[in-house]
Amino acid sequence: MPIHPTAIIDPKAQIAKSADIGPYVIIEGDVKIGENVHVYPHAYLSGWTEIGDRCVIHPGAVIGHLPQDFHYTGERSYCRIGAGTIVREFASIHRGTQPESWTILGQDCFILGYAHIGHNCELGNGVKLYNGSAVAGHAIIGDHAIVSGHVVVHQFARIGEYTMIGGGSRVIKDIPPFMKVLGESMCVAHNGLGMRRSGKFSTDEINEVRSAYRILFRSTQPFTRSIDAFAATVRTAAGRRILDFLRGPSKLGIAGGRKAAALRELDSGDGEA
Repeated sequence: MPIHPTAIIDPKAQIAKSADIGPYVIIEGDVKIGENVHVYPHAYLSGWTEIGDRCVIHPGAVIGHLPQDFHYTGERSYCRIGAGTIVREFASIHRGTQPESWTILGQDCFILGYAHIGHNCELGNGVKLYNGSAVAGHAIIGDHAIVSGHVVVHQFARIGEYTMIGGGSRVIKDIPPFMKVLGESMCVAHNGLGMRRSGKFSTDEINEVRSAYRILFRSTQPFTRSIDAFAATVRTAAGRRILDFLRGPSKLGIAGGRKAAALRELDSGDGEA
């Protein structure tokens, strides 16, 4: 596949023969580009960046550039984009801050226009980050999470697998797996629909996640007691994944839920609350 003659390619870059590099692309530094990658015009890839096979990088995207951190002084750090990931127009993904540290995206992620992923973030496989959302440094987002448009994710936040974050939300606390979030880090339902659509979870697992939501986010007792109460009911792999998340290290604490009175309307809805 061709490298357009107007593209500027660093001699240190390693580009697979099947990659397609468009007009006015700039590739600076020890960038590695895998098989069947398509880089559209005016994209900028720099530093010690690895682009996996079959990735598509759209116009104006910036990948592997300097982290937005005053502590960074030019040390070698890395950015890895997993195979099959799509990065849309003008999205930015920065490399790590500390020496030999990484910013990592898993396979088959979908990063939409003007989204930002800060230094040292870790995104799992199949993560969808929609237009204009910003993920601050060191945040962790689990597999198949959906982060809707114009969401702001706080530094060091953890977002569990198969979560769904509503548009315009502020994630300032950790979000357990399989939950739906709106507003100021409020868990308002479980993501049963997403679990069913994935085809990867049993009915027992989905029901246990529903129970987890009610025990953890509808109870009036202290949250630590709610965790203990939920732990006593866990029988499935999905439940154990929630429990492991809740007991894992956290810099921000776990998100809360709405008051029961505010959820009465959800109780009469589609059964997802």
